[in-house]
This record gives sequence, C-alpha cells and structure tokens, in this order.
Amino acid sequence: MKFNSPLEIYKILPRTNCRRCDFPTCMAFSAAVFKAQKRLADCPHLDKSAIGQFEEDSGAQSSMERLWEDSQRDLKEKITKMDFPSRAEIIGAENNGQQGKIKIKCLGKEFEIDAEGNLTSQCHTHVWFAIPLFNYLLFGAGKNPAGEWIPFRELKNGASWNPLFEQRCEKPMKKVADTHPELFESLVNIFSGTRADANIPSHAKADLSVILLPFPKVPILVCYWRPEDGLESELHLFFDRTAEENLNIEHIFSLGTGLASMLEKIMLRHA
Repeated sequence: MKFNSPLEIYKILPRTNCRRCDFPTCMAFSAAVFKAQKRLADCPHLDKSAIGQFEEDSGAQSSMERLWEDSQRDLKEKITKMDFPSRAEIIGAENNGQQGKIKIKCLGKEFEIDAEGNLTSQCHTHVWFAIPLFNYLLFGAGKNPAGEWIPFRELKNGASWNPLFEQRCEKPMKKVADTHPELFESLVNIFSGTRADANIPSHAKADLSVILLPFPKVPILVCYWRPEDGLESELHLFFDRTAEENLNIEHIFSLGTGLASMLEKIMLRHA
C-alpha cells in the first residue's frame, strides 16, 4: 500500500499550487485524491508512469482493506466465546457484567466491546485500531510494564520490522513535529498523554518526551529533539520491554503507524 496519507501523495506532486486541478493548493488536491474525491490524473503535471503506479497501489490497498475486514470478523467470532470478567481483569479493563460489555480506556478515550465483538467509542474508530485492540483483548498476557524503555528495533521481533517502522511511523511523525511544533506539543491534550518524568533513561531524554497509553499495559514513549546548532531534529518512539507479551509485533507496528497517520490528518486540518 503505497499511500498511507495525503502527505505521501503530496510528495510526488509538483507543489507549485498552479490551481489547474481546481484546488487552491497541492496539499488540498492530495487530500482530495486520498479521499477518492479526485484522481491523480487530474494533476496536469504528472506523467503516466506515476499515475499508473498509483492505480496499481490503489488496488493493493483495496485488497489489504478486505484482508483486515476478514481478520476483524475472525477476531469478533473469538470474542463471542471469551470469558469477559477474567479477560478484563488481566488486561486492565473494566467488566460491566450487567450490560455484558468490557470497557477499556485507550488514549484517554473510553471504548466498549460487547459480547458480539461490536466496538463503540466516543470517537471514530478505524480498522487499524480495532484489530490491535481486539488482539490485546484476546491474547494480551496482562504483563505489567517494567518501566524499561527500549527502541522498537530492540523488541524481540522488532529488528526485521524496524526499517518499515522508521519509514511509516517515525519519519512522518518527525515531519509533523518539524512543521507544526505547537501542534505536536499538544500531544498531551490530544491523546491524553503525560510528560515523562526525570527517571527516564538518558537516551530517551529529549526536548519533548510524552508517554501515551494506547492500551492500559502497552505504553509508548514519544521523544522529539528540536533542531539545534546545525543539527537536524530527531524523533524516536520507545516501548516498554514487556510490550510483546501484551501485543505482537505486527500490531505494535500498526499502533505506531496509526498514530502517525492520525497526527498527519490533524496537521492537514491545521494547514
């Protein structure tokens, strides 16, 4: 799936804001293409090879979405056979016996899953988030965080995923932080994060260090170093060393890339 966000489309556009596509800016046009309101071919400056490549990737995206929908159905079937009270206690959620639901707080928002696997929340949910949540609910070991922060690549199965994680998660988040520092510093409010305290290790001490809690026992530490004295900015995510006991590496990856995508969308609204 080549394009995960409007920003990825924007990168291949001429960025001249020529308006020949009937949009005031190339950024606005890229958002319209991402939402399928416009076709990439509506940009008069792109050659056919770029357009053809996009069409091939769009087909791959549709196939991926179908695969995720099938996976979600399988997970929901498993949830119908789950012991709600015991699982709620293990994963740090709340069991509502009277309503037959589990209530879990994710990024400061309350989510509810009923006995049929239906997911409801205070905000819009996407399949990228639902599938990791269902896996955490079904298979999380309930291991309490150890308070030992390590980079993604040092997780047990992180090394092979790390190049893609850097490309799809850390680089897009860094771009958001570089472009809209005031927005990025609002992470605490946007995702109900907390400022990291002085006890974090030296390699994670940054100009901005925020702990996010996508799931009760899977914290993420986001660290951003501002550019200084000719040095480029840096952004890295760290995970508790117990992370893979509560969520497999594929879904930890999905959480990181999903957070990056959410930040990009917020940035587009502020552009």
